[in-house]
Amino acid sequence: MAIDVGAGAGELTGGPERSIVPDLEALRRDGWRPVPFRQFVLKIHSRCNLACDYCYMYEMADQGWRSRPLRMTPAVIDRAAARIAEHTRAHGLDRVQLVLHGGEPLLAGPDLVRRAVTSVRTACGPGVAVDARVQTNGVLLDETFLRLFTELDVRVGVSLDGDAAGHDLHRRHADGRGSHGEVGEGLRRLTAPAYRDLFAGLLCTIDLRNDPVATYEALVSFEPPVVDFLLPHGTWDTPPPGRRPDDLATPYGDWLVQVFDRWWHNPVRETRVRLFSEIIRLLFGRPSRTEAVGLSPVALVVVETDGSIEQVDTLKAAYDGAAATGLHIDRDDFGTVLTLPSVVTRQIGERALSDTCRACPIHKVCGGGLYAHRYRAGSGFANPSVYCRDLFRLISHIREAVSRDLRRHREAANKDTTASGRGTDETS
Repeated sequence: MAIDVGAGAGELTGGPERSIVPDLEALRRDGWRPVPFRQFVLKIHSRCNLACDYCYMYEMADQGWRSRPLRMTPAVIDRAAARIAEHTRAHGLDRVQLVLHGGEPLLAGPDLVRRAVTSVRTACGPGVAVDARVQTNGVLLDETFLRLFTELDVRVGVSLDGDAAGHDLHRRHADGRGSHGEVGEGLRRLTAPAYRDLFAGLLCTIDLRNDPVATYEALVSFEPPVVDFLLPHGTWDTPPPGRRPDDLATPYGDWLVQVFDRWWHNPVRETRVRLFSEIIRLLFGRPSRTEAVGLSPVALVVVETDGSIEQVDTLKAAYDGAAATGLHIDRDDFGTVLTLPSVVTRQIGERALSDTCRACPIHKVCGGGLYAHRYRAGSGFANPSVYCRDLFRLISHIREAVSRDLRRHREAANKDTTASGRGTDETS
């Protein structure tokens, strides 16, 4: 294993952390260069048809959605497409990912969805493959959209928090009605033979009240290619449910460990669980492909319905304006975004971690956790994750399980080799 998880790691000092302000010129002198954006999130609709009480868009610190247009206009879409194409040419990219997001993106309607996908692909030209995806709550996922997604080759991710009881704890309509039945119907349409190839996976936000194994099994009943488990967004100032920053307990780590054991020890691999797979990759010294763990440069940028350019929208959980850049597609290109200190900080890996994180032996795997979860008033993001102990618990457990199984395989292989060699000697 590339990472040695030592005893006592993950302890929090509780003291003030150093401020992280990247010196762009010094970084360039050292040979650092920004990583171009490869994932472009278009917020084609700024409202939602559900009222999930944990939503970082509507229920947390940043309330910028209130002043934004309901939907992108065709003119904003075309301008965003031109900026994306400009960025691909400037950096010689031959593949990018386009994510249609919201709010609930399907509220924008089929015509605007079509406009977004075709405009970006047309602007980029045949030399750039545009992997188009949509992330939806599934309520509006009907035959009209599925036929459109088939025509345009758009893959579909759906948010589902487990079985009916678990899902409807949070994912409700404004009048209090649960949405599990509607989401289930949408998923059954999506997973029918005619459309199953469109299925990108399921996204599940953890609630400690839900049984972890039952939640996992409810998700895999739809045979998703990938499952994403998300920790509820919170910070040191506004901790997530059940996560007291001064408590040594690891409730979220314990919850995820139960899911991991069910997933890892199953005789057949039912799906890929992104968080677990990425941790295993990192333990073997490979780069991460998600911002939840690891130190890989963040290469994602967001365009809001009014054309404002923002960082990843999970930052809205930290404070009002945390995702803002002050830039707009009418006057600014994406290359300018790459020079912002707040963006550079998320691309320089270990150098942007807090002192506490840098002293921890698993920091290259954990990566400090999701950036938004590090926030504390006074020291900004120069802190460990509010989930520090939970992440340490999970990563340590995964490392031990993988190492143990590797040892067993090696021992079994050695026995087979020894037995084969002895048999040859006896019969020769």
